[in-house]
Amino acid sequence: MTIAFWCLLIVAVLPIVCAGIAKAGGEAYDNHNPREWLDRQEGFRKRATAAQQNSWEAFGFFTAAVFVAHASGGPSEAVDQMAIAFVVARALFILTYVADWAMVRSLVWFAGFFLTISIFVSAA
Repeated sequence: MTIAFWCLLIVAVLPIVCAGIAKAGGEAYDNHNPREWLDRQEGFRKRATAAQQNSWEAFGFFTAAVFVAHASGGPSEAVDQMAIAFVVARALFILTYVADWAMVRSLVWFAGFFLTISIFVSAA
C-alpha cells in the first residue's frame, strides 16, 4: 500500500479530530442531540465544527484524486509527496480555522486545493 493511501486514512480521521475539539470540555454537552448543541456554540467550538464540515468536503476530492492518480499510473513517489503535503495543509487548515486566522486559513486551503488538483492530473 502506498503512502498516499495511508494519507487517505489520516484525512478521513481529521474531521473526527475537529468534532473532538468542538465537543471537548463543552458545558452541558448533549450527546442525545449533538448537532443542535453544536449549532448553539460560539467561538472556537463553532469554528471547529465548520472545519469538520470543510474537512468532509475536502475528503471526497482528495480521495478521487489519489485513486485517479493510481489508476492512471501517476508517478507514485510524487503522488505520495503531494499527499503528505496535503495532510500537512489540512492539519494547518484546521489549526488556523480554530485559531481564527482567516487569511492564513484561506492560503492553506488554496494550497491543499492545488495539491489535490496536482495529484489528480499527475499522470497526464
